[in-house]
Parts: sequence; structure tokens; C-alpha cells
Amino acid sequence: MVRLAFIFCLALAGTFARGADVTVPERAEPTPPELRDIGIDEKLNAPLPLDTRFVDEAGKEVALRDYFHKDRPVVLQLSYFGCPMLCSLVSNGLVESLNNLTLTMGKDFEVINLSFDPNEGAALAARKKQSFLDAYNRPAGAEAWHFLTGKPEAIKAVTEAVGFRYKWVENVHQFSHPAALILLTPDGKVSRYLYGVNYEAKTLRLSLVEASQGKVGSSVDKFLLTCFHYDAYAGKYTATAMGIMRVAGVLTVIVLATVITFLVRREKRGTGASPVSSSERLMPQITGEAPVPH
Repeated sequence: MVRLAFIFCLALAGTFARGADVTVPERAEPTPPELRDIGIDEKLNAPLPLDTRFVDEAGKEVALRDYFHKDRPVVLQLSYFGCPMLCSLVSNGLVESLNNLTLTMGKDFEVINLSFDPNEGAALAARKKQSFLDAYNRPAGAEAWHFLTGKPEAIKAVTEAVGFRYKWVENVHQFSHPAALILLTPDGKVSRYLYGVNYEAKTLRLSLVEASQGKVGSSVDKFLLTCFHYDAYAGKYTATAMGIMRVAGVLTVIVLATVITFLVRREKRGTGASPVSSSERLMPQITGEAPVPH
């Protein structure tokens, strides 16, 4: 059990490294065989095989295409429902982020939890779905959060399409796998990978806005995406030098517009305070006569 805990702790830590195998420091022991060839090869903009068929939590045969709609991105979690550790941590992190998200599941996005264990079926998927719906505090989840199981060839088609590498570890009777969420565009292409087991609501929101190509979210969200860049190592969006310049430029325009508006209004008030023309005000100085009262 100690060795098992060590293995999965390493797997969890290693998933924060983008597109790389799980590694350990130079002075540590060699990578355990259970962790070799485990990780994610990022395939941004790669298409999902949307015609691949699975079985949903109700026992109905479905195609991935059924969950992709115009202007609505999809959050994909690859896991297995019998996972005793890492999958639950990822799912709990997702639920916590969804509860704090201002976007609405079913209206702005869909969620798919796809099991990569071909031995799991609809009954287990249904129980797993209910456990997370109990933790999700919004009713829309029942229609928009999908739990799927499938045959080996269907699972392989999806995991290879998104670069998700995992394997069965016989001596512990568990799968070894990375921890990540995959953001997909409305037409079924990979948009973003979010690593780890905790996902800030702001990061998930901006990732969904980005995946939808600006079709969901507010104008502020779209502006932030022009100024911020996703840092996979930090696991969040951070300001870039160009982004800072954009923000500074916008603030400069706002300040200039405010100053110009103030000056124009002040000039109008000054002009309207006296009906005497500028030539009339200067006339007494030229002629030496007292001004004629009006």
C-alpha cells in the first residue's frame, strides 16, 4: 500500500508537466514501471472522432457527436468510474469549479466523463453520475453532464486523438493515468488542457470562452483573452507583455477621452456664461471708452 500511494502521488505531481512523461528528480529512484509511458501529448486543434459510439448512463447507445452543439464547448474528463483515488480528485475539483462558475451547464457548455475501462458499464456510470449530481448544486447537470462507457476500440480512438496515455497495472489492479481536463470546441477539436486536480473557476471560465471562440461569456471575458495567455505550468491565465500594453493603451484612451470631454464641457459653459462677443470685450481697450452696458 505504501508503494501504491507513492506511485499515485508521483502520477498526480507529474501531470502538471505539459506534454511530458511523469519524471522524478535526478537524485530520486528511477521512475517506477507503473508510471512509464504515462502522460499527455498535447494535440491542440486535433479533431475528436465524433462518430465513435458509446453507451450512456441510461444504457442508450450514443455518438460523441450527440453532445456537440453550435457555440457550445465541451469539457471532457477521461477517467474510470472504479478509480479509488485520482479520478475522484479530478471530478471533485471539477465539481467545485462548476459550482463557482457563472456560466451555465447545458446552456453555455456540456460535460462528458468518459471511462477508459472497457469493463465498466451503464449501471456503474449511472451511480457515478448521481454521486456528482448530488455535489453539483444546479439542476441543469442532469441533462448536460454525460457519463459514457464503451468498447476498447472506441476508447482507444478518443484517447489517441487527444494524446492521453494510460495503462493497466496488473500488480495493483488499477489504471495508471494522468490527471487533466480537456476543453473541446463546439465542432469537436481540442482547445485546451487543464492539468491537476484543482481548477480555478476563472481559469475554467476563460478556457470555455476560448474554446467557444468567444461565443459564450461576457465582453470582459473576451477582452481578457486578448490580454492574457494560458500558462500550463502555472495552471492559469497570466498577463503577457503585449497584454499589459493593450491594457495600458485602453486605459490611456479612456483617460484622454475623459479629459477631452471635461475640457469641451467647461469651454461650453464658459462661452454660454456671457453673450458679449470677444470683439465687444476688446473694444473699450482700443477706443479708451467705457463699455456700453447691455
